[in-house]
Amino acid sequence: MLLKTSADGSLRALRTLRQVVLASLCVCISFSAAASPAQEEDSAMENIVTEKKAEESHRQDSADLLIFILLLTLTILTIWLFKHRRFRFLHETGLAMIYGLIVGVILRYVVQVPRDASVVSTSCFVNASPATLLVNVSGKFYEYTLKGEISAGEVNDVKDNEMLRKVTFDPEVFFNILLPPIIFHAGYSLKRRHFFRNMGSILAYAFVGTVISCFIIGLLMYGCVKLMKHLGQLRGDFFFTDCLFFGAIVSATDPVTVLAIFHELQVDVDLYALLFGESVLNDAVAVVLSSSIVAYQPQGDNSHTFEVMAMLKSFGMFLGVFSGSFSLGVATGIVTALVTKFTKLRDFQLLETALFFLMSWSTFLLAEACGFTGVVAVLFCGITQAHYTFNNLSPESQDRTKQLFELLNFLAENFIFSYMGLTLFTFQNHIFNPMFIVGAFLAVFLGRAANIYPLSFLLNLGRRNKIRSNFQHMMMFAGLRGAMTFALSIRDTATYARQMMFSTNLLVVFFTVWVCGGGTTQMLSCQRIRVGVDADQENSMSFADGIERRSTKQESAWLFRLWYNFDHNYLKPILTHSGPPLTTTLPPCCHPLARFLTSPQAFENECQLKDDDSDLILTDGDISLTYGDITVSTDATGAHTSGGGGPAADDLDGELAYGDHELVMRGTRLVLPMDDSEPSFTGHLRM
Repeated sequence: MLLKTSADGSLRALRTLRQVVLASLCVCISFSAAASPAQEEDSAMENIVTEKKAEESHRQDSADLLIFILLLTLTILTIWLFKHRRFRFLHETGLAMIYGLIVGVILRYVVQVPRDASVVSTSCFVNASPATLLVNVSGKFYEYTLKGEISAGEVNDVKDNEMLRKVTFDPEVFFNILLPPIIFHAGYSLKRRHFFRNMGSILAYAFVGTVISCFIIGLLMYGCVKLMKHLGQLRGDFFFTDCLFFGAIVSATDPVTVLAIFHELQVDVDLYALLFGESVLNDAVAVVLSSSIVAYQPQGDNSHTFEVMAMLKSFGMFLGVFSGSFSLGVATGIVTALVTKFTKLRDFQLLETALFFLMSWSTFLLAEACGFTGVVAVLFCGITQAHYTFNNLSPESQDRTKQLFELLNFLAENFIFSYMGLTLFTFQNHIFNPMFIVGAFLAVFLGRAANIYPLSFLLNLGRRNKIRSNFQHMMMFAGLRGAMTFALSIRDTATYARQMMFSTNLLVVFFTVWVCGGGTTQMLSCQRIRVGVDADQENSMSFADGIERRSTKQESAWLFRLWYNFDHNYLKPILTHSGPPLTTTLPPCCHPLARFLTSPQAFENECQLKDDDSDLILTDGDISLTYGDITVSTDATGAHTSGGGGPAADDLDGELAYGDHELVMRGTRLVLPMDDSEPSFTGHLRM
């Protein structure tokens, strides 16, 4: 009886517990059903707000890009007007900067973009500023990214500066998108004839001169910073390494304005080659030098003291990065040359041009990804592409690649200069210090003088064709700063010192482009530098007199003779369709490999005169050009001799010097072009 009573009690307890659980579930379900419509409504409203913000952001980004497109359009139209009216006091880059300044003033002081979202400021103590921040808002996590530091006085004005932040680009855009076509075009369009003739001087100005300028500017600015600190005008840290970094980035010259005027006025080709060659190479040197200074890291707690081992390590890094970037750029150019030689891409011009473009651009990104410098890599890739790959391209692709990179260079350069003017008013962290600005202008002037005049004196000791004093003054005046200085400055503006450098470099670029670039024509007249020089006529006349090649022998043959022989006999036949077949230059044991590497076009062109570098490097005594059974050679004095029944030496001199530069021998007409483009010796049968 007792057991039955216990069992009944347990059953009643279980029924009661079941009823309680069911009642609780019903209550929960009823509450959930009541709350579900409200939550769904809130979620729908949140999605609508998010979509609205995304649409507004898309419209705002489109408007920002439209501003720059309109700037470029207005610049192009004004350039046409200037060229039509022959105005030379202001170059297109200076004009782009003026338009950028005007738009910057409008965006800063006229246009206000209202925001319906409020700014919430909370305090949180952390040791460092995280790049990504996760915020918990009512149980939902939101991701925020770091935009940059703002001062305490600007906390309440963040929403008013939204438009200015929108038109401020990521600095990596300049390095990965805008700089590569500018640097590649400089190497791809290099005038090799005059460049190689002055190669020793160009290397001295670019390497030794840039290092001298960097240290002169760095030392002078360090003295200026010490004086500012003594007078209480320095509100943050500014170390000697910062001064050297400033000297490195401001030593990168960009005389695009001067060179454009030189080209239009046809200034002396040697002066043009010296300025252009120096600006092309010293940009690369300045980039590697600045990265080496940043990598300077002594041991211990104080990272700004002088230490011999740290300096040697930075110097080794400079050599390693430069040589690695150089090798990578040349290797990419060689790979492109081999691909275009041993494939039939020339039958599909669009694919050929696309491959050339992608291989050239990827050189910059590959170098940056490998820890090298993309500027150096893409520069020497352009030189290698022009020397080898260009010969393998179809005529249509040759024209396309030249025009494509010329267009990209024009648009990118004017975009950067427009953005410079815009940044003067839209950048949020400018620091303008009058004493630092005056010291910077003085240091830049003295650094340029220490580069040009002492090196010119030393170079003239060994040059046959002296660098005259008026050339030196013109090179001193033409040391403009431009896109590279701006790109290196804006890449890092996190510290007080870097912000002051960036603001000062903007003023240096503005002054040199407007004043020095605008005064180029007057400076040429003041220095009595001849203009209207026809390079083709000058080269042909000097060729007739034997002057060109004898001066080349004294100035550059000693440096490039071995290279030219190796390039002409081995590299050109391997990488291009030109040059002698490898079966004539390699030993007999290598003939199977030589026949495999030599293209059929090279065997077809075996008897044709095609040597586009002989007038750059070799001396007269080293040249022997063969066509069929006729051999034309020249001795060291410039006299021409011929064999196989050809005309006399005097007749040959006359044929080479005058008219259309034609060499006529036994019914064969050979055209010898005298321009600075890629020469091609073509043979035509005269009936």
